[in-house]
Amino acid sequence: MDHRRACVGDDGARSDCNRPPPTRHDRHYYDEIDDSTDNTMTMTTTTSSTGMGTFQKPTRSRPRSRIKPWLGGSLNMLLSWTTLLVTVGVLMAPAGTMAMRPDRIKELRDETVDMFYHGFDNYMKIAFPEDELRPVSCIPLTRDAKNPKNVELNDVLGNYSLTLIDSLSTLAILASAPPDDDRDTGPKALRDFQNGVAALVEQYGDARPGPSGVGLRGRGFDVDSKVQVFETVIRGVGGLLSAHLFAAGSLPITGYNPPKSDDHMNPRPIAWENGFTYDGQLLRLALDLGQRLLPAFYTKTGMPYPRVNLRHGIPFYTNSPMHDSSPVDMPEGPAEITETCSAGAGSLVLEFTVLSRLTGDPRFEQLAKRAFWAVWYRKSQIGLIGAGVDAEQGHWIGAYAVIGAGADSFFEYALKSHILLSGHELPNRTAAIPPDGSLGPWMDPNTLFPPLSDIENSPDAFLEAWNHAHAAIKRHLYNEKDHPHYDNVNLWTGSLVSNWVDSLGAYYSGLLVLAGEVDEAVETNLLYTAIWTRYAALPERWSIRDKTVEGGLGWWPLRPEFIESTYHLYRATKDPWYLYVGEMVLRDITRRCWTPCGWAGLQSVLNGEKSDRMESFFLGETTKYMYLLFDDEHPLNKLDAPYVFTTEGHPLIIPKAASETSRRRPRSDRKDLTIYQDEAYPNTCPPRPKSTPLSGSVIAARDDIYHAARMLDLHQLSDSPYAIDGGRNSGQHMARSNHTLFPWTLPAELLPENGSCAKVYAPTETTLEFASNAQQVVGGSSFNFLIGNQNMERLGADRIRVTSLSGLKISMHLEDGPERQWRVSKVNNVPLGKDEFIVIDRAILGEVSDPRFNLMRDPVIAKLQHLHQVDLSNASADSTPSPEDDSDDEFELDFLEREAAKNNNVVGSRVSELGSLVKSLFTQLAASLDISLPETMTSALPNYPGRTIPSLPYNLVINQTAMLSTGLGSAPLPPATVPAGARVPAFGRVPEDIFPWTTIYAAGDACSSVLPDSAPRDHQVILIRRGGCNFSHKLENIPAYTPSAKSLQLVVVVSDEEEDNADYRAYAMSDAGQGLVRPLLDEVQLTPGGIPRRHPIAMVMVGGGEVAYREILTASRVGVARRYFIESQGVRVRNIIVDEGDA
Repeated sequence: MDHRRACVGDDGARSDCNRPPPTRHDRHYYDEIDDSTDNTMTMTTTTSSTGMGTFQKPTRSRPRSRIKPWLGGSLNMLLSWTTLLVTVGVLMAPAGTMAMRPDRIKELRDETVDMFYHGFDNYMKIAFPEDELRPVSCIPLTRDAKNPKNVELNDVLGNYSLTLIDSLSTLAILASAPPDDDRDTGPKALRDFQNGVAALVEQYGDARPGPSGVGLRGRGFDVDSKVQVFETVIRGVGGLLSAHLFAAGSLPITGYNPPKSDDHMNPRPIAWENGFTYDGQLLRLALDLGQRLLPAFYTKTGMPYPRVNLRHGIPFYTNSPMHDSSPVDMPEGPAEITETCSAGAGSLVLEFTVLSRLTGDPRFEQLAKRAFWAVWYRKSQIGLIGAGVDAEQGHWIGAYAVIGAGADSFFEYALKSHILLSGHELPNRTAAIPPDGSLGPWMDPNTLFPPLSDIENSPDAFLEAWNHAHAAIKRHLYNEKDHPHYDNVNLWTGSLVSNWVDSLGAYYSGLLVLAGEVDEAVETNLLYTAIWTRYAALPERWSIRDKTVEGGLGWWPLRPEFIESTYHLYRATKDPWYLYVGEMVLRDITRRCWTPCGWAGLQSVLNGEKSDRMESFFLGETTKYMYLLFDDEHPLNKLDAPYVFTTEGHPLIIPKAASETSRRRPRSDRKDLTIYQDEAYPNTCPPRPKSTPLSGSVIAARDDIYHAARMLDLHQLSDSPYAIDGGRNSGQHMARSNHTLFPWTLPAELLPENGSCAKVYAPTETTLEFASNAQQVVGGSSFNFLIGNQNMERLGADRIRVTSLSGLKISMHLEDGPERQWRVSKVNNVPLGKDEFIVIDRAILGEVSDPRFNLMRDPVIAKLQHLHQVDLSNASADSTPSPEDDSDDEFELDFLEREAAKNNNVVGSRVSELGSLVKSLFTQLAASLDISLPETMTSALPNYPGRTIPSLPYNLVINQTAMLSTGLGSAPLPPATVPAGARVPAFGRVPEDIFPWTTIYAAGDACSSVLPDSAPRDHQVILIRRGGCNFSHKLENIPAYTPSAKSLQLVVVVSDEEEDNADYRAYAMSDAGQGLVRPLLDEVQLTPGGIPRRHPIAMVMVGGGEVAYREILTASRVGVARRYFIESQGVRVRNIIVDEGDA
């Protein structure tokens, strides 16, 4: 057979790209390393590390910089490369511009125009004024009146000429096509745009009161259609607004320069050559359609109901506040579902903001922004939003967090709302009722809620939301294994819930480009390119685990997301790779989706079965992005203004009035928007590479270029002629031009001859299985529905307690980074999120001693514990015992106040505050839980008048992370520390061995003078404030003393978190220390007399500033416990917590 890479088109023409595919003996062929298994007696360990690449040079196991030139390994190869490049003419101009010839780009642009018009002309001829076209049957596609439950159809088709509305902005873009010798694309598209506007107004009127407002189909969009709010906004309202902005001259059309007007509702009339006069009809129609959606916003949450009837509103949502005063009859049949999605509720800001700014009606902008924030404020503790949400109750439906279907455009509108609003003043929020009733009953759901703040209206707030949303996605969904992609995870924990990607998620790479995250966009887009290469389309879902179409969801309804991202990536990089990707998409659509009456989606990408529907977004988005990809000089590509494409591909901008002046925008100071602090948030787009490889494509030169292809097993596809190019035969989906191990769309001259691939990132994984004890007792609680009862119980969203090692199975993988660490990814086959922890009691770890699971003492961190015994003799927080009874209470804290007074510290207020707080909390808890204590605990207690609860003190234990000192003068902790497994009773006496130290001396900063001799002699703990001098000098001011059980045992330094500029040296710690530092004692400890101290003093440092200083000073007792961690094969396991009783 012919092994040449043939770029085959419909007409059989070939471009100048040929290269024989590699064989198994070529050095670029991938070899897979077999997994290895190691079995032991005590526990079973399975470890695997898989990678691929060439053997020409060593590579890193986890590449960081992915863009590298593919230069050969020898001078001869370099010379041969130079000869080749000169021969093919690549050096005639810069590689990025000549990698695809201008005449070929023009051909692709013309083919895209032909593709659009083949669909548009057939729609106008066959289906208009209905909503869509059936391209196989060659008849109109309308709402399914016989089956109202057919929401897949009825949610979108509102019976208002949807495809024409969706196509107008594409026609306006084509109207700026460059002039050609043999084609009339630009002028023809402008005529078709103007004729389309006239045809729409003829059908639905001009939205004015009076006869002109009535069209052939009625007054405006007064139709009895129950539609989805989201789809109607992005397709209907967005399409009308974008077309108006082109018609009014706010968005550019080459050669079209209408007079500008600040009044968009009643602009100066613009006479068109077809005899139609444009005076804002599209904007008024958009307002008419938008007002018909307002009833859906009458909810208690601020999120709109998913559906609304364009004529009757929401009679089917009987719980809406709209019906509080006038109840409606319950419709027949089951109740209407109130489930919407994050994208559906939160992706209305662009269209509704432009609608408000152009009409002067602030209702829409405020409703859309409120809905956005209503979704965002419901994010989980780890910063993720769910896919499904109940618009009526406000709770998440399901626990999926995704970037694709259900959440996609929410993230898109977070960033794009910032872009759209940038440079504009805050909106007017005062609504005025129109003087006449021409627009129907006045409705404003905003009156149900407090007004939005200036911050919630500002562009910076949306940017901050995007930054933190993307940071959460990067933390919990982003997965580098095999090739970077995004998982679907649990909303609350971040644990893996499904292992597939969906076609809607292809948009995210383009969004990352707008955010300046170009490298992440490039690498994640490669996976979708590989999927398209294999299937000549994108299946709705593709399984990463099974490497096939997921669950039979193999349709592709002509979606635009992949070509949209390809367009944005080309705009950012100008890399010819994306032009060839666009050519591949164009060729495959032409080959597989063409019908005599239009373009049909694929019901199955596997066998090429066509669906009898041409979705409106094919003409409104897919062909639009394709055209703009091939028209680099289009005025929209050159527009230096804050315009955006909506999620339906409609360009929108807020026109600046001639009188508008620039004002300084308020900066966001919201604290509740902060989930992650990351200084790496980009605020500019990275520059394009200054020099490209000799091949001309930076993308083709990436050292991970084959990784995505390997995920799709492209190298294992058959070379049989029956498995490749079937031409127009839709049963053979794989085009020959796509079927190659080499980068999938490039001609031979762009491919390096002697490059090396980086090793595929496949982290080392190991599984530990403990021996089973049949006698174990397992338990659980109702909160453990996700994990069952086997040895585990959930303590919270981020912690699972392991109650027994018997039969326990732990899977871990090795994480790279500044420090190599193991992370438990599964426990008893339950997946864990990246920030989920396993809690294991130290008591059950005492007998474990194995290099693969070893208990280790932490050499850096300890735990400072201080006990506060609070008298609960009076339940009321503001009541105190009578003075005559003070002496009866042996647990009084008076001695602490006296001790503090001796050291010139006022802590009485702090003692009172702490006691009052605990009393108040205890009273509320006891009342809610009906707590009663055993009689034996109260019978021997003295009684105050009116006492109703026992006088035994409540034992409040406060734990603080303590950093151990380091350096030449460092001393070990004293042996009298808190014993392992110690438990503090809730009430009554506490064993002395748990908290051995009872005397505390407050020394201030201990810098100005030597402390009294009694300080170390009569006190077991000296408390010192950080700062003023170095740590060694603080210890030097402590007098010499004779060690004893009652003398000094520990110095505690309290760090002030508000102190920014320290004048001392210290060692910075990792995340484990929560940003604290280890006190550096870089000199041998000295006495005040300058003599080396015979008995060095142990020192630790805690955070908390003034609050912590007073808390420790008022403690009844103090102790120190050592921290422990688990280590496997000499590497720490970062997400196992060894519980000392405080987890």
